[in-house]
Amino acid sequence: MEKKLNPLFGREEVEFFVKADKTPSEVEVEKMVAEKYSSSVENVKVRIIKGKFGSKEFLVKADIYKNAEDKTRFGTIKKRNKKKKEKTGGKK
Repeated sequence: MEKKLNPLFGREEVEFFVKADKTPSEVEVEKMVAEKYSSSVENVKVRIIKGKFGSKEFLVKADIYKNAEDKTRFGTIKKRNKKKKEKTGGKK
């Protein structure tokens, strides 16, 4: 597990492994990170969920912002996530 502070973007960058039977969704990982680091789900941005073939261990890289405003200012929103938010009315 690795945790690094990035003051330029106002975030903490975390990297750790998750054991699961299948690849966890971004929503599940956001909840895990928020619980693990005592943060709000709105302040978490998942960058990577990566697994090796046949392995039940996944590398997760995520950013934890100080507030939701910094997340929208510095983070990027993928097209597929933007469409999901539009369909659900901003809820994941």
